[in-house]
Amino acid sequence: MIKKIRSDAIFKKPESTKNIKSKKVSKNINNSTKENYKNFYIFSLASLILIFSFFSLPNIIRNFEDNFVNNKTVINVSKKNFEIALKSKNSIVEEKSTNLEDVFYDIDVFSSDEENTNTSRLSASTIEQLFKDTNYNLKTVKETKLVNIGNNLDHLPLEMKSIENTKKRKKLFIQIVLPLIIEENTKIKLDRKKLFVILNKNRNSTSDIEWLKKKFKQYGVAKNDLSTLKIRMDEIPVSLAIAQAAKETGWGTSRFAQKGNALFGQWTWSGNGIKPAAADSDSKHKVASFKVLKASVKAYQRNINTHTSYKKFRQERAIQRDNDGKLNSLELVKYLDKYAETGIEYTKILSKIIKQNSLTDFDDVKILPTSKKLKNLI
Repeated sequence: MIKKIRSDAIFKKPESTKNIKSKKVSKNINNSTKENYKNFYIFSLASLILIFSFFSLPNIIRNFEDNFVNNKTVINVSKKNFEIALKSKNSIVEEKSTNLEDVFYDIDVFSSDEENTNTSRLSASTIEQLFKDTNYNLKTVKETKLVNIGNNLDHLPLEMKSIENTKKRKKLFIQIVLPLIIEENTKIKLDRKKLFVILNKNRNSTSDIEWLKKKFKQYGVAKNDLSTLKIRMDEIPVSLAIAQAAKETGWGTSRFAQKGNALFGQWTWSGNGIKPAAADSDSKHKVASFKVLKASVKAYQRNINTHTSYKKFRQERAIQRDNDGKLNSLELVKYLDKYAETGIEYTKILSKIIKQNSLTDFDDVKILPTSKKLKNLI
């Protein structure tokens, strides 16, 4: 018996040519899409790597140069030598001075008119009322560590001697001289900052050079010696300046202070001044007189910062600066024994004045800034 075979099992209907082509095209499209995605991913990754490399390359190069390349460095030689000369206690040495007669050229030092009629002289009561109106008192100054230099006066009141209350007289005297001293110290501080800015430059401008020339002259520095300029261009502690002014003027009552605005009893042999009553007939020196109190303070600071008699004072001050940056008036006063004929006894009296009147409370007082720029500077 012959088994019947289904014809559809043998003769399966073949696919049309059209369907076969359609499948091939679909497969090609899928492959192409996958390839495009792959290329896109590769391109995106490469782009990210390139962008990252672009931003990172400068830092990589800088790090490489800092750590592996012995590259040539431009060094400010003057600053290097400057620091070497000044950061060691044993190397704080000043060069010889130029003619010290020139150091006062920018100060209107001497006044031919002892009555000082160029500005008005206020009475003690008027000054006290002025200070009261402007809320200027020493207690507030000590608390805020700020003083308004707008309260600066040109002369001491004539009534200083008649103020019987010692405490009241001292208070008024300090109120008058304090802003004057702090203002001049601030000027020195700003000059000192400018000096360091100039020393940190690789190249100095014409204005920088002219400024340095002026300062060399002001501080009597020979041979344009920068280390000496830095030693001399520094502040005098407020407590020490007040103590000397108090001692030299009898808290503002002396004839030299009243007639010549002389707060520090500086002598002169060439300028106009006031002859001491107890001076010998053969003596030619006078106590220098000034048109205003401010000129007296400026001349005093210039004197301490330039005269050879106070060289040890400046060296000790430089050492204190290098150690902790702060100035100790009770230590520095020991080096002013040559300021008066009594020598060591004079320095002991100054120390006593500083301690008894708590004058060191004023050493960190600053001027009340009148602008944001000035605040940042001081």
